[in-house]
Amino acid sequence: MSNQKPPRRSFLKKLSNLGLAGFLGTTLPAFSQVKSSQSLTNHTDGDYHFLTQPYLQCFSPNEIIIRWITNKPGKSWVAFGEDKNLNNIATPQTKLGFVEADNTVNSIILKNLKPGKTYYYKVCSKEISSFSSYPKYGITIESQVFSFTAPDEHAKEVSMLILNDTHDRPESIPHLITLNKNKPFDFTFFNGDIFTFVHNEPQIIDHFINPVLQSLGSTKPFMFVRGNHETRGRYARQFDRYFLTQNNRFYFTFNWGPVQFIVLDTGEDKADTHNEYAGVIDFDDYRIEQATWAESVMKTKAFKKARYRVVLMHIPHFNSDEKHGTTHVRKLFHPLFEKYKVDIVLSGHTHKYGIHPPDEQHSYPLIIGGGPEDGKRTLIQLHADANELKVNMLRDDGVEVGNYIVKP
Repeated sequence: MSNQKPPRRSFLKKLSNLGLAGFLGTTLPAFSQVKSSQSLTNHTDGDYHFLTQPYLQCFSPNEIIIRWITNKPGKSWVAFGEDKNLNNIATPQTKLGFVEADNTVNSIILKNLKPGKTYYYKVCSKEISSFSSYPKYGITIESQVFSFTAPDEHAKEVSMLILNDTHDRPESIPHLITLNKNKPFDFTFFNGDIFTFVHNEPQIIDHFINPVLQSLGSTKPFMFVRGNHETRGRYARQFDRYFLTQNNRFYFTFNWGPVQFIVLDTGEDKADTHNEYAGVIDFDDYRIEQATWAESVMKTKAFKKARYRVVLMHIPHFNSDEKHGTTHVRKLFHPLFEKYKVDIVLSGHTHKYGIHPPDEQHSYPLIIGGGPEDGKRTLIQLHADANELKVNMLRDDGVEVGNYIVKP
């Protein structure tokens, strides 16, 4: 790293001229298909600059992942600390002896964080202007200083927001999050089908990352699980570069406060043999793999002792259709939910919001968020403490359309 102080760039100005400009000027009907980047911001032109602010993701205790995107390849790092002096440096992970570099999507994990402590940070990237035998460096850019509060798995309470099925309508994300008003929350979860088809990076930036950052800033983490539509489109196979957990999976578990969450990637709703896929998917085996993993988590003392056990997954296995994906999810996961006493399952997919209490089919409540169209969009608020876990569902006009309370 050079000892010379890197030139400071106008970070927000760049975003205003690039990604957010594309977002603010875009209003798309439900299920619009982004067939090319012509209707999106051209993110590759100009001098070396940030395409996004840093976005935070949290999957493990005492850690947080900071990701951001640049328009050209470089090497990157994070300066951070418990005050604005930023006395610590976090660098990318290594693989096969190589430090992750010469990339545009940057991912750095801050480890050994103190639970509940406020940290300050900025992201820095140095352009790799050419790379033949050895890299040749260009300019260095850095963001402004941001802050975040480290996650605390032993917190007395947790609050989260849940969105689903926005389907390439980026304006829905800030609209729905605004419905929360000034109520405190720890993180946001996107429960699938944020896109209809995944075609390119500008779509990911303009239709998801920058709208999220407009709402959350670079101070609150969000998490994401794929819906069936995130498995479609050529660029779906690049999706892991932007949102994958440190375990290299789209399914994962984490604790926050009194809740243990299990996140399942329900995959495509069509059969693997469907003629649209021409033999290039295998979600049946993928779901079987997850069922084995999920049971191993549910057998642990931590899961059994958790005050609340919550499952997040896109495709609901009841109150849904009878397509192959739905029935396969039901066959694999429902017996586990019953056997290990899951408290609540939250899903999307059907575009018909509803609170489905326990019945003869399932002994736990099933909460299904709404769809992409005006009047069907929903924000789900979840809050849990020692006394209860409560879910509220708000329609996009701010009216509460359902709630459910789980007692420990």
